Amino acid sequence: MTSGQYSDKDIRTQAARRRTFAVISHPDAGKSTTTEALALHARAIGKAGATHGKAGRRATVSDWMKMEQDRGISISSAALQFEYRDAVFNLVDTPGHADFSEDTYRVLSAVDCAVMLIDAAKGLEAQTMKLFEVCAHRNIPIITVINKWDRAGLDALELMDEVQERTGLLPTPLTWPVGQSGDFRGVLDRLTGDYTKYDRTNAGATIAGEETYAADKAIELEGDAWQAAVDESDLLDMEDQNHDQETFLAGKSTPVMFASAVLNFGIHKLLDMLVDLAPAAEARLDKNDVPRDVADPFSGFVFKVQAGMDSNHRDRLAYIRVCSGVFERGSVLTHAATGKPFATKYAQQVFGRDRDVVDEAFPGDVVGLVNASALRVGDSLYLDKKVEFPGIPTFSPEHFMVIKAKDSSKYKQFRRGIEQLDHEGVIQVLRSDLRGDQAPVLGAVGPMQFEVAEDRMNNEFHAPCALERLNFSLARRTTPECVPTLARERSVEVLHRSDGELLALFSDRWRLQGVQKNHPDLVLEPLVVS
Repeated sequence: MTSGQYSDKDIRTQAARRRTFAVISHPDAGKSTTTEALALHARAIGKAGATHGKAGRRATVSDWMKMEQDRGISISSAALQFEYRDAVFNLVDTPGHADFSEDTYRVLSAVDCAVMLIDAAKGLEAQTMKLFEVCAHRNIPIITVINKWDRAGLDALELMDEVQERTGLLPTPLTWPVGQSGDFRGVLDRLTGDYTKYDRTNAGATIAGEETYAADKAIELEGDAWQAAVDESDLLDMEDQNHDQETFLAGKSTPVMFASAVLNFGIHKLLDMLVDLAPAAEARLDKNDVPRDVADPFSGFVFKVQAGMDSNHRDRLAYIRVCSGVFERGSVLTHAATGKPFATKYAQQVFGRDRDVVDEAFPGDVVGLVNASALRVGDSLYLDKKVEFPGIPTFSPEHFMVIKAKDSSKYKQFRRGIEQLDHEGVIQVLRSDLRGDQAPVLGAVGPMQFEVAEDRMNNEFHAPCALERLNFSLARRTTPECVPTLARERSVEVLHRSDGELLALFSDRWRLQGVQKNHPDLVLEPLVVS
């Protein structure tokens, strides 16, 4: 027997049920709405919310941070678990805003599949392409959803051409819309030839009605709209744009469906597609490219650290992806980075801000470890058989600000807040002897991260602060031997990051090129994401 009462067969069976995925999209493509709709259809929640729309509508469960609810965007990650059919879904929600792409990158390290959401009116947007490239780099299979088909938008065949031209993936639609964008009546199921007709509900807050009809009834109901859908589907057949599971898993094709998440149209079919097509939890490669079998003793890695989710408790939550074996609350694991024991007394599954104690979890599941102050993003945990998974690289910051406490009597709270932001790792904390601990530098991928940091310092840590922008836009890794030379250069500053790295900051790429030309022997390495 492995992991207490569970046999290898039991663990493999549970792993095979798991579907761990993320939804990726450009801001405003409907990611949070889709997340809510999926949970609604799986009966995980009773009524879907929305981050924008009519006054009085509920905030989405997954967007728990006040700034998310105020602005209608996702800037943190939430992990939602629910069951549908015989599958267990682990939907790891991601920030949609480009300023938080580093957090999204980390989340994508923990999933086995991605749902790429495309706005029917806008096509493939910049942030969607950036996230697609991360998925492609990690060989993550992608299911494509053309969202907002209830609004006027692009031609369906034109969208298929755009997906193929820009991503290199062959789009293989499983459903095809009946009715042009803005006139969404239902979909043609290209596998069965049947017609699924949708009925609107109250602002999409409850599950939409669906009726399925054979083709002869569909032509009677929809006339020319049905015939147009059939003709376009036949064109796809001629181009051999039909689903092939092998090419999908190999990252060469992408199944496509059409939906309107805000109206809950097409969400059931997306859930079915995830159950039938998305890969289950399988063996993961460790940092030496050796696979860790799902039935091996427990192992997992931290892909996110988050604090401030519960205003009543000063806790921090480390999200771990279970890679092998069974996670059992109360077990003592080994922290791979230090070799020290790590107790798991407090473990939870997290649904936005709501939490449930979790006693066990299987490969593919996401578990939140409470008050895990010793854990950082990328750390591995294991039981018995040692393993260490590849680390999660840090993005190169492009925006920099000095942060100072407004009230010197609140310095203790200020320092605690800075330490927590540093620990979570989304914003980088840089220090130097010249500036001292009272005026650290914050480095961020996008400027909105500073707004979040300031808001959390004020409201979560009760340490009012002032931020002052620095005229730097590039960071390069350097060595102690290079510091004296760099210190003599104008528009250059060298700072220490908490992980021990030395970062040289430059005002722009021309200043960097000038320094490199004058001092070709200096070590100035890009912070490359791999």
